Amino acid sequence: SYYARRCISEDPNWSLVTVPHLTELCLQHIVHNFEKNPVLNRLLPAHQKKVVDRLSTSLPLAVTANLVNDEEYWKRCCTERWQVCDVSNYGDSWKRMFFERHLENILKCFIPNITDPNQVLELIPLCKDYVRKLEVDQFLPPVQVDQKEERDDLSDTGSDTEFGEVPMQHYDLRDLITALPHLEELHLTYGVKDCGMNFEWNLFNFTNQDCSNLAAAVKMCRNLKVFKLTQSKVDDDKTKLLVRNLMDHPCLVELNLSHNLIRDKGAQALGKLISHSRLETLDLCNNQICHLGAQALAQALAEKSTLTCLNLRLNCVEDKGGEAIGRALLTNTTLKSIHLGSNNLSELTATVFSQVLAQNTTLTSINFSCNHLGLDGGKQLLEGLADNKTLTELDLRWAEVDQEAEYLIHQIVWANREAVRLGSLQHTAAKPL
Repeated sequence: SYYARRCISEDPNWSLVTVPHLTELCLQHIVHNFEKNPVLNRLLPAHQKKVVDRLSTSLPLAVTANLVNDEEYWKRCCTERWQVCDVSNYGDSWKRMFFERHLENILKCFIPNITDPNQVLELIPLCKDYVRKLEVDQFLPPVQVDQKEERDDLSDTGSDTEFGEVPMQHYDLRDLITALPHLEELHLTYGVKDCGMNFEWNLFNFTNQDCSNLAAAVKMCRNLKVFKLTQSKVDDDKTKLLVRNLMDHPCLVELNLSHNLIRDKGAQALGKLISHSRLETLDLCNNQICHLGAQALAQALAEKSTLTCLNLRLNCVEDKGGEAIGRALLTNTTLKSIHLGSNNLSELTATVFSQVLAQNTTLTSINFSCNHLGLDGGKQLLEGLADNKTLTELDLRWAEVDQEAEYLIHQIVWANREAVRLGSLQHTAAKPL
């Protein structure tokens, strides 16, 4: 009582209400010493929440990764580090977002022979339970100072092939990918972003050793469902190596090898993969596939296939390839969408697809944009659509089709689309509440 009266006389604003509870002082001490003594699991749930809300986002991941599960904490970690954070792309999990993006950033900045590999290896036990997808759009090559200086002395007219023999393999993903048991999607691009004035073709060199390492890693990643390897100069030999390791993969349903250098030999290998896998989506946009490769893909579609979507846009399959694919679709009952835009197709292909439209009841989308179907080709497609009730999309932009025929085709396709929409609404309304 004497002490209280003395404090009041010295500080008129002093009150017993301002004195922290012992519990509060303990929680402050726990937060302050959390890195050395993370006793979170020993606290009551209410006290755990108070501690987590005060934890610094700069604490070592070795401390927080497998101890802190509070989503609000990981939301703070994400928003403080990245300006754009769309958690819907990560299964609405902030913790998953943090570890996937953190691991991706390490891989994008990894320089072989310079960066310590333990930066990745030590992260594996911390992130392996949360990583479902990896998107790495850059792999840095080894730094070779002596050779770089030597090249600077050469003229700009020197052949790039002189340097093609230089070992330039990138980070080996095998140890990482095989240690991520929940990895389902892998999106990779072997190249360098924002290289500026330091541009060299070798910065975009996906070597044979890179391909061998990656193929072995993907083969061992048995839960992988989506594999994308784009803009990486994947040629026929590398495609065949990848296919050998993807053959009979138990889970892979989507393969994207768009914007590469795949020719007919690679397409023939992919035809075998279609017949010996569970692939549903195959994207080969912007490669160098001609009619022989298209015929191989068509044979796979005709014989045995689970494929529902095939993208061959920006290749050169021409009519020999287009007709082969059309004939395969006369018997195929799985493919729903096919993109043949920019393939130098003409009326001959349109004639075969007229029969497809009259017989096939599975296809819902066809893209013939930027071809040379011509006036008669448009009329052929219109005739084939006369009794078709399943096609809901037919893209004929810049296909040299007669305007009237294109309008009538649009009307039929629109009617099919409306019928599907109304059927879906009726099906939804008929479901019991």
